Amino acid sequence: MEFLHAMVRVRDPEATVAFFKLLGLEERRRMDNEGGRYTLIFMGVPGEKAEVELTHNWDETEPYPGGRNFGHLAYRVENIYDTCQRLMDAGVTINRPPRDGHMAFVRSPDGISVEILQRGHLEPAEPWASMPNTGSW
Repeated sequence: MEFLHAMVRVRDPEATVAFFKLLGLEERRRMDNEGGRYTLIFMGVPGEKAEVELTHNWDETEPYPGGRNFGHLAYRVENIYDTCQRLMDAGVTINRPPRDGHMAFVRSPDGISVEILQRGHLEPAEPWASMPNTGSW
C-alpha cells in the first residue's frame, strides 16, 4: 500500500498555495475541470511522493465549517524556529508556538490546522518559550 494524498477544500486557492509554499511545499500540478467547475492543485514536499490536494469549488462562496474536523496536516522541518519566523514575517499567526523546541501549530487561510514538528529536538528559546497560544489550533 502507498499513501497518495490528503484533500482539503479551499476558497482562495492562490492564498492557500502561497501559505503552503511558505511551509516549503511546491506546486506539482494544477487541473481545471470546466464541466465540474472545480480546480485541483497538488502540493508536495520536494523529494517526497505524498501530496496535499487543494480542491477549489468555483461556485462555493461560504466558508467551510470547522477546518479542524478532519484533524490536521503535519510536516517535519529542519529548524522549527526558522520556519515559524518565516511564517510570522509573512503575516501567519503562530497559534501554538514551539515553546518546547519541538511542536507548533498554524492555520492555513481556510482554517486548516497544520502541525509543524522539529526534526530531533531544539532547546527552548525566546521569544518562543514564553509566547502564549493564540486562537485555536
